Amino acid sequence: MELILKQDVQNLGFKDDIVTVKPGYGRNFLIPQGFAVLATPSAKKVLAENLKQKAHKEAKIVADAKAKAEAIKALDIKITAKAGGEKLFGSVTNADIAQVLEKNGQAIEKKFITSGVVKRIGKYTATVRLHREVIVELPFEIIAEQA
Repeated sequence: MELILKQDVQNLGFKDDIVTVKPGYGRNFLIPQGFAVLATPSAKKVLAENLKQKAHKEAKIVADAKAKAEAIKALDIKITAKAGGEKLFGSVTNADIAQVLEKNGQAIEKKFITSGVVKRIGKYTATVRLHREVIVELPFEIIAEQA
């Protein structure tokens, strides 16, 4: 059964993709939940027209994301945190990294940053997903706060 996805579905595809799924999955889950519509010939034509119009807008969005990625790569991120020896009191999370990026003029939501939980002083890297095609590795350093 061929369906056109109306939004991103994890482990299946992205919005406006034409995917083939088992009939039960399509009829009982994807279509009733509003995640997909049946891929009829007329729906495919409408999708093709919409994709042509979106292609130009998408190119601009990707270009902006790439420019932002270059700006992020140029940043030297140092985060100070209270520590006892090499261990931090607490941890440094995605929210802390997002806060530091915002102070440096790069507002990014914490849900687009993947770093894991950092509990020791040292150098780490976080992955920042600006667009599905633009992913940046962001190096950062955790420094002990001077008392």
